[in-house]
Amino acid sequence: MLSYAIKKSGRPCSWMDTRDVLIVNPTSSNQVDPDFLESEKRLEKWFAQCPADTIIATGFIASTPQNIPTTLKRDGSDFSAAILGALVRARQVTIWTDVDGVFSADPRKVSEAVILRTLSYQEAWEMSYFGANVLHPRTIIPVMRHGIPIVIRNIFNLSVPGTMICQQPVNENGDKKSLESVVKAFATIDNLALVNVEGTGMAGVPGTASAIFSTVKDVGANVIMISQASSEHSICFAVPENEVRAVSAALQSRFRQALDAGRLSQVEVIPNCSILAAVGQRMASTPGVSATLFDALAKANINVRAIAQGCSEYNITVVLKQEDCVRALRAAHSRFYLSKTTLAVGIIGPGLIGGTLLDQLRDQAANLNEEFNIDLRVMGIAGSRMMVLSDTGIDLTRWRELHKEKSEASDLDKFAQHVHEKHFFPNTVLVDCTADTNVANRYYDWLHKGIHVITPNKKANSGPLDRYLRLRKLQRLSYTHYFYEATVGAGLPIISTLQGLLETGDKILRIEGIFSGTLSYIFNNFEGTRSFSEVVAEAKMAGYTEPDPRDDLSGTDVARKVIILARESGLKLELSDILVQSLVSEPLRACSSAEEYMQQLPNFDEDVTKERNDAEAAGEVLRYVGVVDVVNEKGMVELRRYKREHPFAQLSGSDNIIAFTTTRYNNQPLIVRGPGAGAEVTAGGVFSDILRLASYLGAPS
Repeated sequence: MLSYAIKKSGRPCSWMDTRDVLIVNPTSSNQVDPDFLESEKRLEKWFAQCPADTIIATGFIASTPQNIPTTLKRDGSDFSAAILGALVRARQVTIWTDVDGVFSADPRKVSEAVILRTLSYQEAWEMSYFGANVLHPRTIIPVMRHGIPIVIRNIFNLSVPGTMICQQPVNENGDKKSLESVVKAFATIDNLALVNVEGTGMAGVPGTASAIFSTVKDVGANVIMISQASSEHSICFAVPENEVRAVSAALQSRFRQALDAGRLSQVEVIPNCSILAAVGQRMASTPGVSATLFDALAKANINVRAIAQGCSEYNITVVLKQEDCVRALRAAHSRFYLSKTTLAVGIIGPGLIGGTLLDQLRDQAANLNEEFNIDLRVMGIAGSRMMVLSDTGIDLTRWRELHKEKSEASDLDKFAQHVHEKHFFPNTVLVDCTADTNVANRYYDWLHKGIHVITPNKKANSGPLDRYLRLRKLQRLSYTHYFYEATVGAGLPIISTLQGLLETGDKILRIEGIFSGTLSYIFNNFEGTRSFSEVVAEAKMAGYTEPDPRDDLSGTDVARKVIILARESGLKLELSDILVQSLVSEPLRACSSAEEYMQQLPNFDEDVTKERNDAEAAGEVLRYVGVVDVVNEKGMVELRRYKREHPFAQLSGSDNIIAFTTTRYNNQPLIVRGPGAGAEVTAGGVFSDILRLASYLGAPS
C-alpha cells in the first residue's frame, strides 16, 4: 500500500487511513468523483482528533458516502495524492516515480528527447490524453483548482530536479515566442482505426453527427479524435482497433436505409492507424506552427490521413499509418527540438572520393551545426566488403579506424535499413561514391522508401533509358530528392546550371565541352615535340588516368556525361546512340593488361602526332570534346580542332569547360570552367549536394 507525507517536520507524526477522510461517488464509467465538501469536513474532524505537524497517509483507497471502502481506480495512487494536496492546500505535491521527469517525446522512440523542466496543467492534460505516460488527466484537476504545482521526480536519481506541472510557466526565453518554445512535447497513440462516414445526404441534415456518435456510444466504444469536413460531406473519427468491428457493424445497421438509398455512400474503416499529437499552450495564436509541423512530416515522406485541432489551439492531432508513426514522431521532434535540419547520412564507397567527403564532413560538421543549424550524422559507412554502423553517429575523427576495427560484412539491404529505420532522425540520405552499377540499380527502391540519394556515380543516369525515366518520374512525384551534380564536371555547377536554364524558360540548342579532366590534361600538354605516349605515361604517373588508361581514352566516360546532359535537355537517347571516337587504336584494344598497352602505345604515336602537327600549322589545337546537339537530337564524342583564341584552347591542367548555347545565350554561349577532376573537387560537389538537400528540407539556403 502506498503512503504520502503531507508535511514533513521534526515533530511526531500521525498515521492517516484515507478511508476515514476521502469520500468519493462511483460513476457509471467505472470511475469515482471526489466529494470535496464532505472530505473537507471529515479531514477537519480528523485533524481535531489527531493534531500533528507531519501526517503519513495511505493512498489509493477511499470510502463511499455510505462508508463502504472503495478504490480510486486506475492511477488512483497519484489521484489520492492530488486530492489530499488540494484538501490541505499544499504548497506542492511531489509524485515520486522511476523516471527523471516528463520527456518531450517517448525516449524509447526518440533518443534525443529532453526532460521538460515545466509543463502547464493544460499541456500535461493534453499529453496524458494522447498517451504520454505523465499523469492521468483527473489527477491534475484537484490541484489545478488551487494552483498547486505537481512535481514529477525520480526516487532513484535525486540529482535530477524533475518536471514541475503548474500554471503557465514563465518562458525561459523571455517573451519571445520561438517555434522551439511553443511546441512543448509530442505524444502518440497506436492501434487505432479510422472510421469514415460520408455521403451527400449528410450535408445540412441536423442530427447526423448525433446519430453517428450515439450509435458508437451504444456499443461502448471510445472515440479518440473527430474530424469533420466543412462541407459536412463526411465525418471521420478514430477508435481503438479492437473496438472498430463493433462500431462498423453498428453504423452499418443504423444507417442501412440511408446507405441503400444512396444518401450515405459508405461507412469506411481504415485500420492500422496511429495518432501523433503536438502539444503546447503557446501554440495558441502563434502563426506558423501547423505549417512547420506539416512541412516536417511531408519532407519525411509521411502521409497524413486526418487532422484535428481544438479551438484552444493547445494541440494539433494527425492520424497516420501506424508503420509511419515512429518516423513521423522523430520528424516532428527533430524539427522543433533538434537543429532545424537533421540528416542521417550513409556513405557508400569510402575510397578516394568517399574518404575525402568524410574528411570534409568531419572538418565542417561543427560549423554547419553552429552557424546554419544543420546536423549531419553519418550513421553508416559501407565499402565493397566491410561496413560500420552506428545508432548515434560515427565519430568522423576516427572513421578510418572504426571502419577497420568495428566493421562487419557489407550488406547494402541491412545498411539502408539501418540508416533509414534504425535511427532517430526523420530524413535519410544515402551517398553513393562508387562507380558500381549494382549500387546504382538500387536508387529506385531507396527513393521509393523515402530515402534521398546523392551520387557522383554516372551509371544510373547513363544506363537504360526506361530505368532513367522511371527514376526521374518517381523523384518528381515525391518529396524524395535525387541529386547528382558531380556526375558531370566534378564540383562544377553544370547540372544545376542546365536545370536552371530550363526551369526559367530557356531552350537548349547545343552543349559542347571538355568533360574529362584526364583528357583535358593530356591534350593541354600534348604540344611541341612531345609524343602522345609520353604525355599519357606522365598523366598515368600523376594519377590523372584510371589504372588502365584505355578506360579514359576509349571515350566511354565522356559519352556517359554526354548522355546525362542530353537526357537533362529532354532528349530520349540511349548510350549506344552516342557516336564515340575512341583514342585507343584497334590493335591496342586487344592488349591483355594496362602494362602491355603502355608498352605498345609508342608504336601508334605517328597518327596522333600528325593530326596535332596539322592543327598547329593551322593555328589550332586538338581537344577531345563531347557534344549534345539538341536541335538535331544527337550526341557525339570526338577529337576536334579549335583556334588558339577559342575558350577551349585556353585551358590548363585538368580543367573542364562547358559551353551552353541557348535561345538566350545564342550569340555568346554561357561558359562554365574550372577543375573537372580530383578527389577534393568531386567530393566538394557531393558535399554541395548534401547542403542543397538540407536547404530543401528547411535549412537556411
